[in-house]
Amino acid sequence: MEENQLLALWESYDKKLSENLVLNRQNAQDITKIKVKSLLSGMQPMKIFAILLGIIWVGLLDMIVFNIWPAASPMFLISVGIHIFLTKLAIGIYIYQLVLINLVDINDPILHTQEKIAKLKSSTIWITRLLFLQLPAWSVFFWTKEMFQNLNFLQISIHVGVALGMCYLGIWLFRNIRFENRDKKWFRLLLGGIEWDPIMKSFDLLHQIDEAKREG
Repeated sequence: MEENQLLALWESYDKKLSENLVLNRQNAQDITKIKVKSLLSGMQPMKIFAILLGIIWVGLLDMIVFNIWPAASPMFLISVGIHIFLTKLAIGIYIYQLVLINLVDINDPILHTQEKIAKLKSSTIWITRLLFLQLPAWSVFFWTKEMFQNLNFLQISIHVGVALGMCYLGIWLFRNIRFENRDKKWFRLLLGGIEWDPIMKSFDLLHQIDEAKREG
């Protein structure tokens, strides 16, 4: 076999090998995108359940507040009002997240999908921060003027101490539940599971595709 024929054969083989590598890389990327879509879609049932449960709960609280408004204590109305407001805000964020999940398309550029996942990540952190911010309300909603008139100094100190402790905890969590703290044990305890893990797994998978493209 002549040298020219050998070179032509080698170039043909090299071309086919390159085409196969490109095809395999593309197939791997497509499979990874499908995995990402599956991970995010798996979050939808829980979010839909949370939305429906939240709507029922808030509707029930609205009815209770409307019916007992004249007789309710100011502390009860303030506490329940804060809880209702933050719960409605959380419901709105859950609906926003459902829209984001449904907008994820495996045919979109990776950057667009990464942006949607980043918004899911950020909004999940905000939901958690807002829900913990209402901790003080749960420790004071039952306070009344008559109750404190019938308590001694020690009992009053305990109630006030618990309320201040819950207030401190709520503010501390609101300030510290951030992405930068994601590797800390308390953060994983609060956000681990269906609400957080699929987002991080999807983010890591897309990052791997991005790295592979750069290396290629």
